[in-house]
Amino acid sequence: MKNLVFVLFSSLCIAQQTDQYTNILLSKKLGKEVQSYSKGYGIIVDHETGKSGIVDSLGTITFTYPYKNEITHLWKDRFILKVKEGEAKGQTALIDVNGKELIPLDNFKFRTWENKDKLIYSKSGKVAVFDFNGKEIIPFFDDIQFASENRFFVKKDKNWVIYNFDGQQVSDREFKDNLRFYKGRVYLMSGARSGEVLDNNGKTISTFSDHYVEDINGYPFIITKNEAKNKYGIIDENEKVLEDEIYDQAFVGREYIYLVKDNKASIFSKAEKKSYPTDFEFVSHLFNGMFKSLKDDKNPKIAVIRTNGETVLPKEYDVIEAFKLRGENYLYVSKDGEEKLLDKDLKSVLEEDYQIEKVFFNNLIVKKGDTFYTFSPKDKSYTPLKDVAAIKPFQSYPAVICKNNENLYGMIDEEGKQIVPFMYDDIVTFTSGNEVVVQKGDKFGVTNLKNEPLKDVIYDKYSADRKGLKLTKDKTTEYLSFSSSENKIQLD
Repeated sequence: MKNLVFVLFSSLCIAQQTDQYTNILLSKKLGKEVQSYSKGYGIIVDHETGKSGIVDSLGTITFTYPYKNEITHLWKDRFILKVKEGEAKGQTALIDVNGKELIPLDNFKFRTWENKDKLIYSKSGKVAVFDFNGKEIIPFFDDIQFASENRFFVKKDKNWVIYNFDGQQVSDREFKDNLRFYKGRVYLMSGARSGEVLDNNGKTISTFSDHYVEDINGYPFIITKNEAKNKYGIIDENEKVLEDEIYDQAFVGREYIYLVKDNKASIFSKAEKKSYPTDFEFVSHLFNGMFKSLKDDKNPKIAVIRTNGETVLPKEYDVIEAFKLRGENYLYVSKDGEEKLLDKDLKSVLEEDYQIEKVFFNNLIVKKGDTFYTFSPKDKSYTPLKDVAAIKPFQSYPAVICKNNENLYGMIDEEGKQIVPFMYDDIVTFTSGNEVVVQKGDKFGVTNLKNEPLKDVIYDKYSADRKGLKLTKDKTTEYLSFSSSENKIQLD
């Protein structure tokens, strides 16, 4: 059976050259290694002297330090300088692109929260919070911990209180322990079967007195547990029992909670506050109240049912996957080698004899006979792909490796536009990044989806490991790190 790949990525390419390629161009221009380029600045590294500096997008070195050091790109135009020799050896500072010390060099430790311009500063057993301009947000206390993306727990004497990221105490309530909020809520136990749900201002929004709370992630629907029997149930925010503690397992989803008893799943609808039994061990929500069963040892096939148990598609299918194209819901189904694309009303979208090759966010690539097409489900149009003789199988990537009529490889995007020219004897992709290995004859190089030459085609061999791509030429080895591939969903 064909292994269909859904290459659903948020974005294929960005308008400007990639940060990774800018690292390479600046390194060539300066004759020194440039790392961590982002938001207009990178770190220049001199391995011989152990000194680092800051460089801008034009190759202008905006800051150097006279002694051995390490510079970390912290956030936008903010950096951390760590000194490794000289009078300030072992000291740290927060600096701007010109080396101005926004938090002066000193023996301190720091912690940050991703994409937040706040820094927890620890020194001499006391802790404070500063912003990335060096302004004190929360003065020195015994301890401070991140509680969420917008809350701190601050320890005063022996108790903890809640502060926001503006440095304001949001509640007078004191806690024995610092907590971690999830979606602005946390559960605080007061006894084996009692406790309360708090918001991130320390306000009580629910109290429970007769249930062991297992999971509040579906609030206002709470998973409870009978510890003696190891069984699960559901209550609401007012402790009203919605499902008795009779289930072997409970899983919280976005719209539904899945309850399993005696190897049969029930679907609890949050909207209806009601559960529906099924004949399947596990089910997974597709869209619009339709679910697919999962393959099991007794029957390696898949069915589609509605919430109320109505069978929409019998348990006869090999593959069923839901996805969106241009914001609309679709189902890909495959049965005994026959594949179909169904709309939200389960009507077939493709004309007869078209085979699905790749699924993107907006279009599909399909094939009929020996011709490949891009297919737009919105207007049901088929556009032939010129000079595409074959598509390389078993690739999971936000683009497609193709072979032309001259047996040369290149890459196209979901619109069928060429993004890597048809000039290579082979192209190999990696799911951990946006880099591809290109081959000419018996030599290898590396490019990306913008056709930026990251490594010239001069290497004798390559391999991939945790560090990235390992390239070898004349027994000399170098690495190229994989770039980030965010928002990637791969469905095989």
